Amino acid sequence: MHFYIGAGADSAQKRMIDERKLEILTESAKYDVSCSSSGSKRANKPGGLGNASFGGICHSFTPDGRCISLLKILMSNECLYDCEYCPNRRSADVPRARLTPDEICELTINFYKRNYIEGLFLSSAVFDSPDKTMELLCETVTKLRRVYNFNGYIHLKGIPHADSAIMMKAAHIADRMSYNIELPSEKSLKLLAPQKSKQSLVAPMKELKEAMDYDRINKVRKNKVLPAGQTTQMIIGASPESDGQILKLTEALYRNMNLKRVYYSSYIPVVKSNKLPAVGAGLLREHRLYQADWLIRFYGFDVDEICGAEENLSPDYDPKCAWALKNMQLFPVEINTAPLAMLLRVPGIGSKGAYKICEARKFGKLDFDNLAKMRIVLKRAKHFITCKGKFYGSDSFEQVKTSLMLDGAREMQTQLSMFSDSSTALSVLTGEL
Repeated sequence: MHFYIGAGADSAQKRMIDERKLEILTESAKYDVSCSSSGSKRANKPGGLGNASFGGICHSFTPDGRCISLLKILMSNECLYDCEYCPNRRSADVPRARLTPDEICELTINFYKRNYIEGLFLSSAVFDSPDKTMELLCETVTKLRRVYNFNGYIHLKGIPHADSAIMMKAAHIADRMSYNIELPSEKSLKLLAPQKSKQSLVAPMKELKEAMDYDRINKVRKNKVLPAGQTTQMIIGASPESDGQILKLTEALYRNMNLKRVYYSSYIPVVKSNKLPAVGAGLLREHRLYQADWLIRFYGFDVDEICGAEENLSPDYDPKCAWALKNMQLFPVEINTAPLAMLLRVPGIGSKGAYKICEARKFGKLDFDNLAKMRIVLKRAKHFITCKGKFYGSDSFEQVKTSLMLDGAREMQTQLSMFSDSSTALSVLTGEL
């Protein structure tokens, strides 16, 4: 089977992309999870195609569970590097393929017109040289915007060691870029990805951050650098770093690089190497890291409160429950008087719920029925709160631990069927606790 695509606006010729080539390059792209799209305000222009403003391309998942589709593809999986964990590494015996900038542009436009996709996530292995690879990626997105008149969402993967001038040119075209940290420490990078270095990954992130800060301070409106910001990804479990070390790095990246998201990808042993674990890290560990990440970004927690430097997150409890069980002397709190910062630390009360409570209690005292209508998860929260002085939780610490453990186990089972219950689906997708 072949996909027939137009050769350009001024040509009546047709070219075709072999389905096998598409299969290779889309399959190879699936291991990069840092492709969630949000935050861009790029609007359509007269005669253009696509729209990345609100109501266009936003989020990989919407709150009601709908999937927003991006074409996720590599330009090439032919790689100069030999990273131990990568299925596309130089020494891997896998089929190789490469697309030209025009082929990617025409494929994107063709799929968009057929309503298959709503945006593009474009990455590539490093072929020929880092500069050549980044140059062709930049040429692709530039053509999409200026020749093919595509105004939809574009997420571009940055290439380590590429010239910063090429990177900045691409950053004025794409909505979002990601330079993937890959591994949580310099030591692990040297062992498993010796062609990369911390400097080759952090330096471009810092340069992009400074350019975005300049646009913000000077109120630049047109041709902004990365209107949807930048993200990164870490592989979890391929190297021996603890969750505490990973979260420390995450906290520093949010604080110093102003990233939109840090993504965690659980290591899966897809290639054989005596430098890698024989068993994958498992999805539970990845899920716990996302929950801890949410606490850092939206709940006012410091990493040291969640997890010690050499510790791993508890598999039995989500990070907020684990913190609450260690700090039972702070509970229960009265729902009608507790400050917002404390409400955010109550298991079962998410960030939206905490703000709803603060607004609602301005008009009268709240009881447990009011909280149930606000969709507060009372089976957790009841052990940590009082309403009008009444307490309906358990006085036994062991019973509280058991209740939270069973509730957490049910939550993990439900994830495989995310859409059976809307509140559970939303929790799974967002990380709200």
